[in-house]
Amino acid sequence: MIRIVDYGLGNILAFQNVYKRLNIEVGIARSAEELQDASRVILPGVGAFDRAMELLDQSGMRKALDELALVRRVPVLGVCVGMQILARSSDEGQRNGLEWIHGRVRGFASRQQALPLPHMGWNDVVPVAGSPLFRELEERARFYFLHSYYFECDAPGDVAAVASYGGDFGCAVSNGNIHGVQFHPEKSHHFGVQLLKNFALM
Repeated sequence: MIRIVDYGLGNILAFQNVYKRLNIEVGIARSAEELQDASRVILPGVGAFDRAMELLDQSGMRKALDELALVRRVPVLGVCVGMQILARSSDEGQRNGLEWIHGRVRGFASRQQALPLPHMGWNDVVPVAGSPLFRELEERARFYFLHSYYFECDAPGDVAAVASYGGDFGCAVSNGNIHGVQFHPEKSHHFGVQLLKNFALM
């Protein structure tokens, strides 16, 4: 069962609708009890880093998610801010993240050249060779972005895909069973459907 974590942020129903069209079993988790049967977990999110961590801590699901991700090694996919909170911290806020993948979230504003923010719209995504999340998306994959911050991995090997906005940045991360994408697969038409299908089959 794929469980989509509903902690008050994210396009919960959009993910659910994609999987229903694919005839893949999916459900929403709003409590630790509803996470117990999870074979996959999607951690969505929109908005600010600190607010996401605050709501996740208040949800009562934090301990259960740590257990699933770090002990049971259930595959997890963080999306947008749901990806950013996989890091240890963010330029955007003061709270600690989950630190499931070693890295820090940086702002595009910290780069030398001035860029219009947020970075919004469709952008080419170049996967790292062999990333199972991007199976059949190795060429001409495009995804929809809306963000002002990006994940800077401590280990280059944790970068699963790269996009460019005033220079290259990691737009997807993977380490073991933990994965994250900065773009919105649920808004990215057939490219996003393929990625979500790949995650279900990992």
